[in-house]
Amino acid sequence: MKPLGLERRVRLYAWLAGLPGTVGILVVVWTSDMQPGTRWALTIFIGLFWMGFALATGGLVTFPLRTLSNVLAAIREGDFSIRARGARRDDSLGEVFRELNSLVDNLHEQRLGAMEASALLRTVVDEIDVAVFSFDAAARLRLANRAAERLLGRLREQMIGAAAADLALAECLEGDSPRIISKTFPEKAGRWEIRRSVFRQDGLPHRLLVISDISRALRDEERQTWRRLIRVMGHELNNSLAPLKSVAESLRDILGRRQLPDDWREDMTSGLALIASRTEALSRFVDGYARLAKLPSPRPAPLDVGSWIHRVAGLEQRLAVGVVDGPPLAIQADAGQLEQLLINLVRNAVDASLETGGGVQLGWSRNGESLEVFVRDEGPGLSNPGNVFIPFFTTKPGGSGIGLVLSREIAEAHGGTLSLENRSPGPGVEARLHLPLWHFIHRPS
Repeated sequence: MKPLGLERRVRLYAWLAGLPGTVGILVVVWTSDMQPGTRWALTIFIGLFWMGFALATGGLVTFPLRTLSNVLAAIREGDFSIRARGARRDDSLGEVFRELNSLVDNLHEQRLGAMEASALLRTVVDEIDVAVFSFDAAARLRLANRAAERLLGRLREQMIGAAAADLALAECLEGDSPRIISKTFPEKAGRWEIRRSVFRQDGLPHRLLVISDISRALRDEERQTWRRLIRVMGHELNNSLAPLKSVAESLRDILGRRQLPDDWREDMTSGLALIASRTEALSRFVDGYARLAKLPSPRPAPLDVGSWIHRVAGLEQRLAVGVVDGPPLAIQADAGQLEQLLINLVRNAVDASLETGGGVQLGWSRNGESLEVFVRDEGPGLSNPGNVFIPFFTTKPGGSGIGLVLSREIAEAHGGTLSLENRSPGPGVEARLHLPLWHFIHRPS
């Protein structure tokens, strides 16, 4: 048997609630000495009253529930214009209506905010000069901005739903991210940076592809690099060629005289020595640039961090280098390059500490996502930290200005960073080498 619905149950209970009283009244009416017409009139009146009471009682319960149902249905359909009437503070059902209306207002405000944010996002995505694509799990295009239209030379309406292979973007969805590639698109050729990420929409995974043109940026950077290189080389060459020219002219004048002075041999010897000294400096200068330009790619192999640190510390003979041991770790790295990097840092630290009679500490630790190797000295500190990685900038007599630049190149080639800062509290400088976690391999116990 099918169970009765709520409305029918409420009406049934209302009928049953009025049944005893109605029957009792009718018994009194029909057992009295009233006229038959009066009895029938009272019976009809009592019956109608009983019926009206039952229907009214059912309506008092079902009407608010229908109102709640209508408001909730409107919310489900996204219509926030409907409100529940009769929201009073002194009534339990009115409190329900008040909370429901408050919920509708909040949802309306949130929807407006989401629509405005979505509109702003669409505008920003459309206006940026970077091609943005969104692909679903089947590698079919679901979103593209104006820059994407310009890059592929097709309207969005023509591209939506197309496969990545049909748009010549399949290779962009594979491989490392971020990375730089050289590629010819329908509307432009050049060098491009490819970035990808994954997001979920409607519970399904999507891939976001961002393609940015870096050809102009690279050209500008190359131009700035050449200007800096020419400026530095011009400065160094002028510093060497000017005295060479002056000495050469002086020696020519001496040899051009009919009668040579008594000390002409000394003048010739000192002049040739100066020429040899300046040419040797120029040779070191050119060799320094060659070392930077010819730095080979790292050849990773297992390298025990503790052995590496202790080995480099033992190479320094001028000053005892203290070692602060860290956790037992090994990394995949080029041992020769990392040793050269650390030797440069330790040598600089010892040079600085010898000036003040201080000490040097060398150690390592693991900090979350990275291995940190530090070199601390107790020297006078850096007077201009911003210049330490400028090629050929040095404050040491006889220094080449290449060691720190080469060390940073080695660190970055291993996916890491190198930084130098004045210690606080001082005195001295702390150099920190960071290598990312994905270089780690744990040493077996």
